[in-house]
Amino acid sequence: GPSDSEGAGKVSLLKKVPALKDGDFTLAECTAILLYLSRKYNTPDHWYPSDIQKRAQVDEYLSWHHANIRANAPKTMWIKVLIPLFTGQPLPPEKLQEVMEGLSASLKQFEERFLQDKAFIIGSEISLADLVAIVELMQPVGVGCDIFEDRPRLLEWRRRVEDAVGKELFFQAHEMILNIKELSNVQIDPQLKEQLAPVLMKMLK
Repeated sequence: GPSDSEGAGKVSLLKKVPALKDGDFTLAECTAILLYLSRKYNTPDHWYPSDIQKRAQVDEYLSWHHANIRANAPKTMWIKVLIPLFTGQPLPPEKLQEVMEGLSASLKQFEERFLQDKAFIIGSEISLADLVAIVELMQPVGVGCDIFEDRPRLLEWRRRVEDAVGKELFFQAHEMILNIKELSNVQIDPQLKEQLAPVLMKMLK
């Protein structure tokens, strides 16, 4: 999301996080950062395959992801935790229902178009596409919206991702998301509330 801090401005011209600083080189946008790191550090081929068609499949998913999964999954966290925290007011249940309906439609496409009967999004091995997807889909889980319930194919995929990453690392990476409800007890500076409340509300439009 946006950040007005001076440090963020030095790393990202867009003043957004995540942002990467590698020596004198700076880069914003999470997908661009993932691709840059996979190329720079010569990661195992399955993450971003050298095979042109498999790589294109990863790119295809990443392009689709932003307008579908990402367009809805994080909003569950804004609606159930962050907006009430910064505004002091809960949002009407209809808003969450609307987001969940959009997410449900995206998950149906995810399963039918991308996952199908494969172990992972592009085949038998995990890739960056799976990482990008799972990070987004764990956000509803963290606020009590278990999107894996009643979706056995999706649940089995999640378990395979956990095993491929390593369960300990998987839950370490998602620790903050899975404990996001604890923020409800945090005292927020009134000035920060005043600054961020309209930004958060705008994200849901």
